[in-house]
Amino acid sequence: MIVIVDYKMGNLGSITNIIKKVGHTSIVSSDIDVISKASKIILPGVGAFDKAMQNLKELNLIEVLNEKAWIQKTPFLGICLGMQLLTKHSEEGNVNGLGYIDASIKKFQLNDFPELKVPHMGWNEVQLPNAHPLCENLPEPSRFYFVHSYHAVCENQANVLMKTRFGYDFDSAIHQDNIMGVQFHPEKSHKFGMQLFKNFIEKC
Repeated sequence: MIVIVDYKMGNLGSITNIIKKVGHTSIVSSDIDVISKASKIILPGVGAFDKAMQNLKELNLIEVLNEKAWIQKTPFLGICLGMQLLTKHSEEGNVNGLGYIDASIKKFQLNDFPELKVPHMGWNEVQLPNAHPLCENLPEPSRFYFVHSYHAVCENQANVLMKTRFGYDFDSAIHQDNIMGVQFHPEKSHKFGMQLFKNFIEKC
């Protein structure tokens, strides 16, 4: 059972639709019992880091997510803000993230690139420095749709699945064991996003 976690900050309909396009079904839920039975978990997200963590806490979801991520080792995919929540901390806020991946979230520093504006918005290419089931059958270069002002910085480059250049290279997909996160929106990225969801569901 694929569960898309509803904590009132996600692009839920688009994710449900693309999962259906690749031949699978999913459930959108904030119910602890439903999430506890998931075989795959997707944590979407659009908005502010602190508000997202507050919503997870108010819905009493952090404990069940920790159980699934750390104890049961359930395959777990964070998308955009959902990816950022998987890390330890963000410069956007004052509260800690879930801490599943040894990384932090930094604001783009583009003083040396005056032609570029934040947020980073639109299609951009990704490089694939490390092999991983989530990246199988993705052509190089692959292109994904981004909308964000902050990006991940991994402490260990072995945790980096994809890199993207926006002024400078940043970590655009990250992982640790069963936990994966992508900064872009695969649900808005057509054939590339469909392949990524197919990989997550069938290979991870």
